[in-house]
Amino acid sequence: MKERDSSIGKTSIKEYLKGISSLDDDDDDDLILVVSELWKIAMTRPDDEDLPSLGIFQCMADLIGKSIHDKEWLIKNQNIYIPYYAAHIIGSYTMNEARFAALAVESGVVPPLMELLRGEMSWVEQRVAVRALGHLASYEETFEAVAVFEEEVVELAMRLASSCLEDVYNVFVGMPKRKRVDYHCNLLTRGVGGAEKENRKAEEWARQLQCWSVHLLNCFAVKERSLGLICKSQDFLKDLSEMWGGVLVNHTSTGGIELLRILCYAKIGRANVSKSKHVIENLCRISRSSDDLQYMGIDCLLLLLKDPDTRYEVIEVATSYLVDLIELKNIGNRKNVGEAITRALVCDYNYQNSKKIKNLDHVVQRGLQETWGLKIERRRREKVMTSEKLMGKRVISKLVKQQANRKFSAGEIEEAAAKYTECLEICPLRYRTERAAMYSNRARCHLLLNDPDRAISDATRALCLSCPPNSHANSLWIRSQAYDIKEMAKESLMDCLMFLNVCTKSKSTADSFRVRIPYYAVRMIGKQMESTWIFRDARLKAKESTEINGKWREKSGLSTIIEEPFAKQLERANNLW
Repeated sequence: MKERDSSIGKTSIKEYLKGISSLDDDDDDDLILVVSELWKIAMTRPDDEDLPSLGIFQCMADLIGKSIHDKEWLIKNQNIYIPYYAAHIIGSYTMNEARFAALAVESGVVPPLMELLRGEMSWVEQRVAVRALGHLASYEETFEAVAVFEEEVVELAMRLASSCLEDVYNVFVGMPKRKRVDYHCNLLTRGVGGAEKENRKAEEWARQLQCWSVHLLNCFAVKERSLGLICKSQDFLKDLSEMWGGVLVNHTSTGGIELLRILCYAKIGRANVSKSKHVIENLCRISRSSDDLQYMGIDCLLLLLKDPDTRYEVIEVATSYLVDLIELKNIGNRKNVGEAITRALVCDYNYQNSKKIKNLDHVVQRGLQETWGLKIERRRREKVMTSEKLMGKRVISKLVKQQANRKFSAGEIEEAAAKYTECLEICPLRYRTERAAMYSNRARCHLLLNDPDRAISDATRALCLSCPPNSHANSLWIRSQAYDIKEMAKESLMDCLMFLNVCTKSKSTADSFRVRIPYYAVRMIGKQMESTWIFRDARLKAKESTEINGKWREKSGLSTIIEEPFAKQLERANNLW
């Protein structure tokens, strides 16, 4: 590759790549060094066309095939590493360029990648195989090459998405250091680092394996392929609704919510999603969270509410959540989100004598009545009021708020909450900042009265009125505490992270290096990170199965969480955010 005459260099490289998979045993001692260097090039220059044009894909496909079918060769030297690097190289070069993906398909990379996806080696190779196949399935030109194995690909991706966290825990994270597969440890840490670093990287790779499996399913679902197969299992839909992305993973990952939204665009998808109360509740939680993907949860619920065949199965669960969002204006590039929610909730409210409306739960009916009263009737009344009258109502509401504040300071919490309610009934809808403060204060009252549900509801309404949404620090902290009381760790963690983010941004640039993070918030993050550890459920299952035989020995697996000082916990939290 350092040959000054580029034509001679390219010819030599092409010949070498063509014969690399048929090297004699005496000649392939250093093969891993060559492949690892090719991997570095693919990682750093994935858009460079030199190696793809010289036969890199055919070479990597041949090496994967040889690894799978020639076990004696695989265990010689360091050939055990080659399938991982080969699949990673294919994925890196097909990540950005459709023309490289087409060249890879022509070179026959799909069948060997399918072998790795089937688990012919281990979860480490499955991770890079599903990544590469996901890139190939993303392009129109190469989708059909993956779709040749459509049913098998979909079933394998579903199984991986649901079980990969448990699998990785059982075969790696939950194993003592001495029993871990050596080449897995070396790949995870590049040969540098102990068990703690291995655990941390295993968390990252397991989550990537899950996210890339869901991405592969997205490629089929967006083309309305295999929807029946994806929706067939209610257990899988339940798992999907619990695969959060956004704040809890990274900004590029959408978790399972994007696939659920794609399913909700199709009739068969809505029919199956609406059957599971658990899935609907998880969608509601996302829609009422501070997660970056909040809008996707709202989209799913609106699609289900607009379908007459699923509306009344969903409205029973969703109303109490969505009524808190009706004053929401914009999320990202979506405008008037609260108006869309209002229309979806009360689209048939005028027909109150209909049998379906009468049969709804009284809590749901009260939520619909509140939505109608606030967004339709009250707005209509205030629209015809003069500016002087609206200003007068605003002044009165401020006076009542002062009374509420005095009640709160005196420890008369119930009386203060009632006064804040009176404020909200008086204050015109257009004064959003004042209304946000009133909701936030009432939420604090509910928290002190040990009513976390009402505290969450009011804090959510305050956050919808803030500009931008989810930026009212006091409400975020109140809701984080309320979620903690209800043991909703994910939601509590996200609100706490957002709270810290808002506090940090509120400081001037000159003072940013002196920002002091509240100790109580750091403690909350530490607690919730432990509760949301991705291997937590797998660890509990392993404990249950081994306790039967009396062999369980406590292994936290949480060294990166509970043994670190709070400064390190905060660093990890900031990385998540």
